[in-house]
Amino acid sequence: MYRFLFSSKWLGYLLLAAIFATACVFLGRWQMDRRAESLAEINRITSNYSATPLPFAEVRDQFSRLDPHREWTQVELKGSYDTAGQRVVRNRPLNGQPGYEVVVPFRLETGETVVINRGWLPIGNDNPGRPDSVPAPPAGNVTVVARLKHAEPELQRGAPDGQLASIDLAAYSTQLGYPLLTGAYGQLATESPAVADMPIAFPKPSTEEGTHLSYSLQWFAFGVLMFIGFGYAARQQARNAAIDAEDAEELADGGFHHSSGPVARRRHPPRKRKNATPEEEEDAILDAQGY
Repeated sequence: MYRFLFSSKWLGYLLLAAIFATACVFLGRWQMDRRAESLAEINRITSNYSATPLPFAEVRDQFSRLDPHREWTQVELKGSYDTAGQRVVRNRPLNGQPGYEVVVPFRLETGETVVINRGWLPIGNDNPGRPDSVPAPPAGNVTVVARLKHAEPELQRGAPDGQLASIDLAAYSTQLGYPLLTGAYGQLATESPAVADMPIAFPKPSTEEGTHLSYSLQWFAFGVLMFIGFGYAARQQARNAAIDAEDAEELADGGFHHSSGPVARRRHPPRKRKNATPEEEEDAILDAQGY
């Protein structure tokens, strides 16, 4: 009954179904991987973002090579800003608005220098390609609480004087002419003494999981539905083939009666095929009437 499944046409359909289902599984697993990354980031934010700040001595190695699990850890730093080394980082949108971020070298009491990202500025109205003004950090000795963030890769594009294309700490150090700790920088949480004119503070990162799980389940469901559709089509094909075989058998046996010679053929009501077109139904009615 289902021997047609071994025909080249139906084997081709099966191959297409398998390819489509494999693609759906791949996309579903990709969404699951993205969900795992999102959950790991949420866990880091939940654990580190508002935890008690640690002294620099305890996390000094993180500024050289940041452990991903320590991202967003709060660190207390004491020293002074190098205002002359201040830069703005271009192409940094916030809440859908274009703008800049302000980074400043911070020389610690130990003599080492880290980079502090003090916040965000909107694009300027007076000077295209620059913020209208860049607030200066507090002078003298400052106590900073900052959250650890990974250094960024170099971008294959330049930036005007006084600007950076990315927070590439190695390139920044080259510009400054003195060494920086280049494994991580600090995103400003608080500084003391405070100044009135400040860049806009960064909002807390989102802890929403997103839609990765639902998308993943949808892709897996599509893969299963493809085989269900294939099975349904094969069942309908087998049904239609059985109807054709039964009609052919009745036509072959109904033309003559063995004991009394030719008899009138019985008219059978037309059979409707599953999913038959109106033209096919009309042909079946005419065949039954002898036309």
